[in-house]
Amino acid sequence: MTSPEACKTLTKPKLLMTRVLSPATIDRARRDYDLDLNEADVPFTPEELIARAAGKDALLVTLADRFSADVIAKLDRSVKVIATYSVGHEHIDLQAAKARGIRVAYTPDAVTVATAEIGFLLILGAARRASEGERLLRAKAWHGWQPMQLIGRRLDGKKLGIYGMGKIGQAIAKRARGFDMDIHYFNRRPLVAAAARGATYHATLDSLLAVTDILCIAAPSTPETRGSIDAAALAKLKPGAIVTNIARGDLVVDGDLIAAVKSGHIAHIGLDVYTNEPNIHPGYYDLENAFLLPHMGTSVIEARDEMGRDALDNIDAVLAGREPPTALV
Repeated sequence: MTSPEACKTLTKPKLLMTRVLSPATIDRARRDYDLDLNEADVPFTPEELIARAAGKDALLVTLADRFSADVIAKLDRSVKVIATYSVGHEHIDLQAAKARGIRVAYTPDAVTVATAEIGFLLILGAARRASEGERLLRAKAWHGWQPMQLIGRRLDGKKLGIYGMGKIGQAIAKRARGFDMDIHYFNRRPLVAAAARGATYHATLDSLLAVTDILCIAAPSTPETRGSIDAAALAKLKPGAIVTNIARGDLVVDGDLIAAVKSGHIAHIGLDVYTNEPNIHPGYYDLENAFLLPHMGTSVIEARDEMGRDALDNIDAVLAGREPPTALV
């Protein structure tokens, strides 16, 4: 006779988790679902993804999982929800999912603080030439203090231009106020006064760039923003400006940014995101005055646990017939 516990296990919804996530996320998923975990922790090919999703009620996926219209069309009819462990969602064809009746949800609230912290690390690291200093020390090439060695910039009084004043942009602005920076921003629409907290709104990107000492790119990847930081945009920045990016790599035209750094028009850059990650433009490796991080904006355990919680909350809601808290479609 099958025990009540075994029956309960057999009736759990089937969940595919495409990567090894935080222990708290895996523990909850195992408790509430019949979990199929990709223990190899290597991204699936499209064919593997389609095969592994067969018979599953829900998919908990990451930015590395590409759900093109073709992949979504071939998903098993059992799939009711795709929950992505990210705020970015350009890896999922939302219209194709909607056409198939598959709900898609994301985790926009869990990443704000962690990403803003990395954003400010990029600003500080680029302005104070942190990676250059570390390389000098690790190469055992530092011969002691020198008056004009690795001269960088102070942040106080500098105009910080934030391109995209959503939750993350506002969190960066909050931190910048502690460094006495003059905050300017470009957004699709101005913030209400209570949210702007004295930051200056610019109705166009060109207007923002013209006054900016340090640019922080924090806008989402959309058809309107992709490639917007190109040679023409960079030329509008003040000579010696600093450029940082915590948003998506495809907002920047890599060759144009690299050329602007090599020409000296851009003094320093700080990047955590890149086009075609992890196969980034090789020109970045040759830039001494580039502070480069490997897409680690959300790489803190607090964010990872919150992302897992929010993703599973979305799945729970869909499978229970409720509206998911952070639905995309």
